[in-house]
Amino acid sequence: MRGVAWMGIIVAGLSGGCARDIYVSNAGETRSGEWYISQQIDPVTGAPLPSASVFGYGSNSYVDFPKLSGFQLTCFDDRPLARFSFSFKIGNDRESVFGYRFDDRPGHTDVDARVIKDRQMFVIEEPAALATFLSELPGSRRLYIRIRSLIAGRTSAEYPLEGSEAALRAAFANCPMPAIPAKRTS
Repeated sequence: MRGVAWMGIIVAGLSGGCARDIYVSNAGETRSGEWYISQQIDPVTGAPLPSASVFGYGSNSYVDFPKLSGFQLTCFDDRPLARFSFSFKIGNDRESVFGYRFDDRPGHTDVDARVIKDRQMFVIEEPAALATFLSELPGSRRLYIRIRSLIAGRTSAEYPLEGSEAALRAAFANCPMPAIPAKRTS
């Protein structure tokens, strides 16, 4: 009987490897400081699919321990975006407020962001909000984000940013960047 159980485990393990998309891999991935920079080629269009990712830990008021969280810069459908992912629910568009702060600079609250993927990810993609965000990224050492949600509590995460200049250039090499808003002088 034990032999049959082991055979089932072996078959399941071997067949699980067959389901993987052979075109999704970490081949060609390079590092810049804390960042992982991917330079894959889309097998359908032949176009580059650049992105840059960094990882940190995120916590939530309803989750016992901090869990891995990802921050990715990428160009999706010829639109630049910043994507944050978590392994727990963070809220929804209607009842959540997003904020962030680079290093010791003044923070930004009520950021125009959108929740996606089973309420476990959010993206900053609106051009003015993204331009402001990206203008502070180069040269920063740390990014702290905070999400306050009426339904999912408080979520926070911190990401190390060493190497962000190269990551930013690589992720958006073929993507039209939003215009950085002019700073007020009065």
